[in-house]
Amino acid sequence: MSELRRFGISMESALLERFDRLISRKGYTNRSEAIRDLVRDALVGEEWESGDSETVGAISIVYDHDRRDLQEILTRLQHRFHKTILSTLHIHLDEHNCLEIVAARGRAADIRSIADQLIGAKGVKHGKLSLTTTGRHLR
Repeated sequence: MSELRRFGISMESALLERFDRLISRKGYTNRSEAIRDLVRDALVGEEWESGDSETVGAISIVYDHDRRDLQEILTRLQHRFHKTILSTLHIHLDEHNCLEIVAARGRAADIRSIADQLIGAKGVKHGKLSLTTTGRHLR
């Protein structure tokens, strides 16, 4: 484990009170761990902004499986990017709607492009890209 270093942070009382309520709701036991997570999140965002870093993401889409040709379009897109797409999970939500979660690993720009194409497919009702990291550069 790396060496821990202490430093001070100054902020307005009202902001600190709001932060304390937030970290309490989220289940943090102390401010330090909450601040470490905020810093890690900013660093992950920076990885994604560069576009060239190896990253990991989850693409979630909700769609009507009765929509003509949509399933074929989604499958074709996933096969085209088989080197980046690690896995998919298909969930039947009701008689007509499905949730598909696509796990991807690769360059941030490539994953964003895949997400845009899947989410933008005609018939997809909602989609979202969740950004994360391989963890390789975080401690």
